[in-house]
Amino acid sequence: MSTIRELLVELTGTAEYADTGAIGDDVDLAASGIDSGDLVRLVLLVEQRLGVEISAEDMEELRTIADYERFVAGRPVAGAAGGA
Repeated sequence: MSTIRELLVELTGTAEYADTGAIGDDVDLAASGIDSGDLVRLVLLVEQRLGVEISAEDMEELRTIADYERFVAGRPVAGAAGGA
């Protein structure tokens, strides 16, 4: 199970998010029943647990599990580049 799916299960308490047969990677999360508050909490969990920064503009593009997975895979971990 992907990390994003694990976070969704933890956040919602709904095992459906663990099953790609129930909710596919390309299903719009809002359409799957997640409310806007949970979507904000998902962003916060991704930032905290995975160490990536997500801007408000980025949030607008993150609609599916696949979107989140691609986003996380394409971002350096916060603070990993070094610098002051």
